[in-house]
Amino acid sequence: MNTAQRLPASLTALEAALAALLDDLEPVAATDLPLREALGCVTAEMTPVGAHPPHNAASVDGWALRASDLVGASAYSPLPLTTARWVEAGDPMPDGCDCVIDADGIDQSGPISQVVTDVPPGHGVRRRGADFPDGFMIPPGFPLRPLDILFARAAGLEKMRVRRPRLRVVNVPAANGDTGTAQLIHGVTRGAGADVTFATVKSRDAASIAVELETTACDLLVTIGGSGVGRTDATVLAIGQRGEVIAHGLALRPGTTSAIGRIKDTPVVALSGSAASAMATWWTLGLPVLDRLSVRQPREVTILPLARKLASTVGIAEIALLEKDNDSWMPLALGDLPFQAILKASAWLAIPGNSEGFAAGPPVGAYMLK
Repeated sequence: MNTAQRLPASLTALEAALAALLDDLEPVAATDLPLREALGCVTAEMTPVGAHPPHNAASVDGWALRASDLVGASAYSPLPLTTARWVEAGDPMPDGCDCVIDADGIDQSGPISQVVTDVPPGHGVRRRGADFPDGFMIPPGFPLRPLDILFARAAGLEKMRVRRPRLRVVNVPAANGDTGTAQLIHGVTRGAGADVTFATVKSRDAASIAVELETTACDLLVTIGGSGVGRTDATVLAIGQRGEVIAHGLALRPGTTSAIGRIKDTPVVALSGSAASAMATWWTLGLPVLDRLSVRQPREVTILPLARKLASTVGIAEIALLEKDNDSWMPLALGDLPFQAILKASAWLAIPGNSEGFAAGPPVGAYMLK
């Protein structure tokens, strides 16, 4: 039988727990990934690219001409179409041509096609560098979006230089067999720009859990379940067998039974088997560690006034869920996060433990969930 896990008499402040996790934590090395694998990863320094398009190009299908040759052309004074060349959108502009006229500008009813409109230079033409100029680059520290991948393909790149931390997620199965929290955390971690591996322990005893706490191939280890004080909870004991338990019992609601530690040089975050507690700890501890490892720029917050007061308990950091209601934040839940509120929420924020909360009216910054 396992020695029972117990929470300490004094809980560890959220700020202190995060500082301990980040202490001496070095970013992972940058690597070049194929574009299909780089989506969502955080950009590292990249080599500036050349202009795109690399030359003046047709932006429409039509006839390439010189605008100065078309001055005065109209339906009443057409010009014969003799020196034009047909181009399609994306084709380089022929030498000496500076405009493209589509089929609507050409009268082809007679034996000789005629131009029936004049256009200025540049009409139907995409100028060199219109999409991006020489020396353009995606700034480092931001997750790659589908539009960034499109840019990379347009620039002729096959790979992008990124930082992709290796994250190992270890599920300690719930005594009742429920896997909902494990699947939730697996999903959110895969969307966080990390290279995620997932394992499930064979039994809830400390020895079986410790076997899966392998850190030789990961930069962050996250466990799910078994961090509480139940008779079969042993995740924190297992962390202590493999490394160091820095803190068990956080001044965080929800998430009080979470724990942090290190195995060799790898930070460990032990999440509760409760979905709400697991998400709260992931938002406040897991994501900041990943951000440090990937050198991500600070996450943006959306600042809006509170429509209703948020009253918090001093000494405990509490997670609030908010819904965007016109141009203000409407609080949905605080501390206790029911599924209904999680599904409805637009954003979350953490009220610091040294605060009594926020009054209605003043603006607050929250992290978007949608």
